[in-house]
Amino acid sequence: MRIQVRCTGGFAGIERRAEVDTSGRADAHEWRALAERAVAAGRGAPPAGVPDGFGYQITVDGRTVYCADPRLTDEQRELISRVLKEGA
Repeated sequence: MRIQVRCTGGFAGIERRAEVDTSGRADAHEWRALAERAVAAGRGAPPAGVPDGFGYQITVDGRTVYCADPRLTDEQRELISRVLKEGA
């Protein structure tokens, strides 16, 4: 499974991107479950955010959803954090 996260916005208008490929990882099943829950709660178009907040684009195996601060689910927040931390 390929998980991509794109983060935009914030005070400085920063953009960050990261990707994790879970193929062959011992924890792939954990990533899959988390990604499925995060994507299920996403939207098909970018939602309105808040001033200086962050907007996120999450793509899992070609399916893209959008979410934004402060309305992230716990699963979205965890997935975004993990991908940005561990991804390349």
